[in-house]
Amino acid sequence: MSGGMVRRNLVLLVVVLLVLFLLQFVLPEYYVLTATRMMVLAVFAVGYNMLLGYVGLLSLGHAMFFAAGLYGAGLASYHLGVSVPLAFVGGTAAAFMLALAIGFVALPTMRVSFMIVTLMFSQVGFLTTLYFAEYTGGQDGLSMPRAARSFDVAGWTVDLTSGMVRFNLAFGLLLIALMISFLVLVSRKGRIFAAIRENEGRTEMLGFNVFAAKLEAFLYSGAIAGAAGAAYGLLFGYIGSTFASIQYSIEVLLFTLLGGAGTLLGPLIGVVLMMTMIDQLSELTSAYLLVVGVVLIALVLWFPKGILGSIRERWLPWLM
Repeated sequence: MSGGMVRRNLVLLVVVLLVLFLLQFVLPEYYVLTATRMMVLAVFAVGYNMLLGYVGLLSLGHAMFFAAGLYGAGLASYHLGVSVPLAFVGGTAAAFMLALAIGFVALPTMRVSFMIVTLMFSQVGFLTTLYFAEYTGGQDGLSMPRAARSFDVAGWTVDLTSGMVRFNLAFGLLLIALMISFLVLVSRKGRIFAAIRENEGRTEMLGFNVFAAKLEAFLYSGAIAGAAGAAYGLLFGYIGSTFASIQYSIEVLLFTLLGGAGTLLGPLIGVVLMMTMIDQLSELTSAYLLVVGVVLIALVLWFPKGILGSIRERWLPWLM
């Protein structure tokens, strides 16, 4: 990848992030909240894209990492009174450790088997949240107390019930996730990931440690997804087993495929487009999911590699 391509993509990334940051000053309060939720889910999708888009591994159980972060942070704050920053770090660490443990089991399997193994582990996680409902709240979930919705930094109280505070924290997390993704893409490690995606056998034949590279991508992916889950629980004050269900694994897959797997900004585009469609259409008809399905089919037919992936293929080959 040439220096000119890297600079173009960096400029594009900065412009997109600047536009996102300025939205908080022009959007009504309700849409600021919606944008905050989109950014947190976009972090989840960025983490998933690290695995599917960069390495070519399709996981059907990524909700388990989102839920690990959600419950790791939420339960520590709810039951133990851990401060918000430490709870966030604990939730992200829980997702990282879970990815490390599952990676050693799932990654040696072939592609279809990998999908099945990740799905099975995810279902175990979902059932665990139901079994220990005394602590997790089960299907009903737990609402975080107000004391767990704020923390102090240098004498300044950060109130997570404030829409602007939540927006900026979600924006900061998305900024970090996208910068990590960008740095991976332009690095030697990103080229190894791409080689594994295109031809795993040949990459191994050339002397690269394919398992170690896949494990590294898996850890990146799991930790970023866990950070998204921890942020979701702490920012919105709710944790529930729904977030561990297969629905969230499928949703993040759709976000990534819709925006363009393997592209830097594709996950963000996919989240914004799909969530906007759902929010707008649900106000017009109770059959909004049917309409969303038809729109998604049309987009897949016209943009088979996702929106940004198809744009890159047809018009802008410099896009990452």
